[in-house]
Amino acid sequence: MASLQLYLPFSTGSSLPNFRFRRTPVQSSSERQALFNRIAPVYDNLNDLLSLGQHRIWKRMSVSWSGAKKGDSVLDLCCGSGDIAFLLSEKVEVNGKVIGLDFSKEQLSVASSRQKLKSKACYMNIEWVEGDALDLPFSNGQFDAIAMGYGLRNVVDKRKAMQEIFRVLKAGSRVSILDFNKSANPVTASFQEMMIDNVVVPVASGFGLEEDYRYLKRSIREFLTGEELEKLALDVGFSDARYYEIGGGLMGNLVATH
Repeated sequence: MASLQLYLPFSTGSSLPNFRFRRTPVQSSSERQALFNRIAPVYDNLNDLLSLGQHRIWKRMSVSWSGAKKGDSVLDLCCGSGDIAFLLSEKVEVNGKVIGLDFSKEQLSVASSRQKLKSKACYMNIEWVEGDALDLPFSNGQFDAIAMGYGLRNVVDKRKAMQEIFRVLKAGSRVSILDFNKSANPVTASFQEMMIDNVVVPVASGFGLEEDYRYLKRSIREFLTGEELEKLALDVGFSDARYYEIGGGLMGNLVATH
């Protein structure tokens, strides 16, 4: 497990056009799905506010680690409102293809609305798919790269999610998974929980989402450490897995090669 000590501040509708939106059966936790539907309207504003915009740097780093390049077919898994999908689109350019998948219809609605407002031609290569990270509606070896931001922590079966990622990723390609870091350092872990209790939850309460964001601390406690994520990736078949701590140890990014 590697550590990139970037001491950065703490992070954390309109209808969908038919030709850009595809729905598949969703089997994920209904409670978590409902949570992300509720927070969708203010999700981007809260991310910017809580991280002082630093989440955009972390996402760019994660996309770079994915190895996505011009002409590739790539997946943004648990895409939310589309930040990483748009970054991937810039990497693969107009001849590439990006699919953004999420189980929250409201998040996908926000992503689609943002796509309509953006002017870069490459952004038209993005397709939004409502689907389940545990049962991906894609063929084996379909993608040249996969990125996942703040999603693995929230799936109910992390091993199954990693198996599905491995299945749809081409041999020799990489997945890059960004999320909150479950630190083994008690000082970092205590600071992280203090920030959630004293910054994240109070700010979220201003949007009427106090109880929704209290879930964050529990989800980090129940998440895997960097070493555990590396082991999980290797166990499901990846040939190499490296975990990088970023944001002063508050965030982490797993990079695994098929």
